[in-house]
Amino acid sequence: MRARTAPVADVMTPLPIVEFYFDPISPYAWLAARQCARLDPVGRLEFRPVLFAGLLSAHGNKGPAELPAKRAYTMRDVIRCAGRLGVPMRGPPTHPFNPLRALRMCTALDDPLKRRRFALALFEAAWERGLDLTDDAVLAHVAADCGLDSAELLARAADPEIKRRLAEATEAAIAAGVFGVPTFCVDGELFWGADRIDAVLWRLQGHRTDEALLGEVLARPASAARKP
Repeated sequence: MRARTAPVADVMTPLPIVEFYFDPISPYAWLAARQCARLDPVGRLEFRPVLFAGLLSAHGNKGPAELPAKRAYTMRDVIRCAGRLGVPMRGPPTHPFNPLRALRMCTALDDPLKRRRFALALFEAAWERGLDLTDDAVLAHVAADCGLDSAELLARAADPEIKRRLAEATEAAIAAGVFGVPTFCVDGELFWGADRIDAVLWRLQGHRTDEALLGEVLARPASAARKP
C-alpha cells in the first residue's frame, strides 16, 4: 500500500520591511507619502515619525524654509510636483510650524496600520487642505476622522514616555545615518527624497549598490575645502 504524503503547506515569504522616516512639516515627505502605496506589493511599509529639526541640528544643517532662496524654490517645486501627480496643494497656514504634537500622536499609535492611516491624514490635512497641525482641535478632528479616540490620543501625546520615545526614535534615525525627510530604509540602506521610490523598488527587486565602488569613491581625499 502506498504511503500517503502530507500536503505541502503554502509558505508565504514575508515581504521585506521598508522604513519610512517622516515629519509632516516636510512637503517632500507629503509627496513621498502620497506615492508610498507603490511599494505595498513588494515591501511592508512602516511609518517612523522623527523630528526633522532634530535631524538638522545633529548634522549642522538648515532646513529649506530657513534659506530664502531655497524656500522660494522648494515651494515652487512642490507645487510643480503636486501638479504633475494630480494632487491638490494648499499648504499649511504657517511654515515652518511646530510638528511635535502631531509627531507624538503618531508615536503613541503602536498599531502600524493605525499609525500609517493617521500620518497620511496629517499630511492631507496640512498640505492638501491647508489646516494648522499646531491646533489641538485640528489634530483631534483628524484623529476622529481616522476612527481614533482623539481625546485619548492627545492625552498620550503629552505623556513623558511618548515624548521620550519620539526623542529616542529621532536619535536612532540619526545613528542610522538619516539626515532628512523623507527617507526610506531597506535593510540598512537609505534612500532620501520624494523621488527615490523608483530606487527603492529597484532595491526590492534584488539589485544592489556596488559597495566596493562606493568604498573606493569615499576613500578619495578632498582637494578643496569651503571656508567656514
